[in-house]
Amino acid sequence: MDIVKLKPIFKDYLWGGDRLKTQLNKQTDLDIVAESWEISTHKDGNSIVEQTNESLSEFLKRNPDFLGKNINQLPILVKFIDARDSLSLQVHPDEQYAQIHENDHGKTEMWYIMDCQPSSFIYYGVNKDLTKQQFKQAIEDNTVLSLLNKVYVKKGDYFLIEAGTLHAIGAGIMICEIQQNSNSTYRVYDYNRKDKNGCLRELHIDKAVDVTNLHPIMQGQSGNVEKKNTLMVDCPLFNCSYYCINEHETIEFDCDSFKALIFLEGNGNIVSNGESHAFNKGDSFLLRARLKEIEVCGNCELILVK
Repeated sequence: MDIVKLKPIFKDYLWGGDRLKTQLNKQTDLDIVAESWEISTHKDGNSIVEQTNESLSEFLKRNPDFLGKNINQLPILVKFIDARDSLSLQVHPDEQYAQIHENDHGKTEMWYIMDCQPSSFIYYGVNKDLTKQQFKQAIEDNTVLSLLNKVYVKKGDYFLIEAGTLHAIGAGIMICEIQQNSNSTYRVYDYNRKDKNGCLRELHIDKAVDVTNLHPIMQGQSGNVEKKNTLMVDCPLFNCSYYCINEHETIEFDCDSFKALIFLEGNGNIVSNGESHAFNKGDSFLLRARLKEIEVCGNCELILVK
């Protein structure tokens, strides 16, 4: 068995909607489904291997050759996110800060816009150079949103959100997120919303001031998948490529490490070495590191992560 299909873990955060159930056919009794953790070994949500009905962490302990040479744990976490309402303004620490303060990994991530309402937008970094004092004062004055880079989005847009980048997903957006295997998040601003117990959600202002990049983002970390096949992100932490396949395509691999497939649209079959697995929109798979190629048969859009 060189290909395993994953079953997700679901999160019902207050800003979530129901599109992961209605559009991606996710099966859960939750009324609100904010996130589905599709490929994860994190302690806060471990996805399940469909063929063996065990956690992905347990499976990889028994099958370390899925990860590849010199890789001891899965370094990525893949999610679908449905933002019915706006998410809080957040920032993530880098590896060094997270290890010291959170006993977790840092968090750089990539967003692919799967669907969005007209005039939907994200916040993506600051719109001018700031000092730490100016940043902290704006948070305390509730004026921090005026300092952010507001970007209107459409389907097929993608963004690399490096650790230290202020960001927020706006209302009406559904994304596929590929990130480091981490759950370290510092909440900066939350529209004075209250949780299900009627309490204001915690902010992490001092840590956010410590880690935030207070300079505008340089060009080249975002784009749109206008071509049939597009290399979206190639950074030291992960590589993400978009494929639009009509009927049939062979995908070859040039690395001896894990590969993940996330299907954004369509249906068909993955075939390799006599193995065949049916897929539908919203399905996620992990491939054994030694695989050198697969055939994707069907009409579909997918993201390859390695």
